[in-house]
Amino acid sequence: MKKDQRVDTLISLDKNNLLEYIPLTVIKGKYPGVTYTIVAGVHGYEYPPIIATQELMKEIDARQLRGNLIILPIANVASFYRRSAFVNPLDNKNLNTAFPGVASGTITDRIAHWITKEVIPNTDVFIDIHGGDANEDLLPFICYYDRQDDKTEKARQLCEASGMEYIVSYPYNILKSEAAKYAFKQAVQDEIVALSIEAGKLGVVQEENVKMIKTAVYRMLNHAGVYKTKNDERNIQKRYFANQSYIKVPVKGIFYSDIKAGEEMIKGQKIGFITDDFGNILQQILAPSDGVVLYKIGTPPVNVGETLMCIGHYN
Repeated sequence: MKKDQRVDTLISLDKNNLLEYIPLTVIKGKYPGVTYTIVAGVHGYEYPPIIATQELMKEIDARQLRGNLIILPIANVASFYRRSAFVNPLDNKNLNTAFPGVASGTITDRIAHWITKEVIPNTDVFIDIHGGDANEDLLPFICYYDRQDDKTEKARQLCEASGMEYIVSYPYNILKSEAAKYAFKQAVQDEIVALSIEAGKLGVVQEENVKMIKTAVYRMLNHAGVYKTKNDERNIQKRYFANQSYIKVPVKGIFYSDIKAGEEMIKGQKIGFITDDFGNILQQILAPSDGVVLYKIGTPPVNVGETLMCIGHYN
């Protein structure tokens, strides 16, 4: 591939199924440098990341790029075109719990395997872009795994350079032999600098979240000297969450809550309730601790064991 060039291609994973492919864009810059990978659409119903990535592909000029960009604009094509939340409808599996994947498995396993074997090893920095799925209300944030090494420090610096207000660090507590499950956690396990942007919610394209994602990517590329842009350099106060707690759905039913993502809560606060099919209250939901709602189920139906809310705790 020549420098100062963009190539778009479709990676076929099964020539007999029109939805078993991965769109791939590679942009080789005019100048030598590192390789950044941008992935969107691991969950096909998370639209702001997908639309933001479409716009980034149109806007980035290879003549101004130092290094290379690998872009997977819709990693989970069947989920996107079939409007399927969380899972690929062809095998009913969640791509974001499938890593490192299996070459001989179903479509979701093979997508994860291809990304693990063909994309991550050729990457210096891996950016996985997500948002709230069709039923999720979400506070925009950027996050990384705290492996406590030099790769973690580089990921943290990029998160800070993104300009996003909320920065979340997740504990990294798996062995090399364990399955990473998540896309950017796989990159961390493979000793690649990796992070994830979370912006968007409830199966709708919000222009403010599309803009936020693009701004974050441009600011990180600018910070790294990969792609120079004129950014809003206002000093945004950052809020850090080093710990998270989760409220799991205790009983199937209909969930009522006035709490929105981004709101603060205090331990013991009533934050909602679940009824049966006839409106009878089955369970009151109380805040288990002080914190901020990072994301929550934002639609009425809930099922036992689902994550009802994720609460972030300030450093």
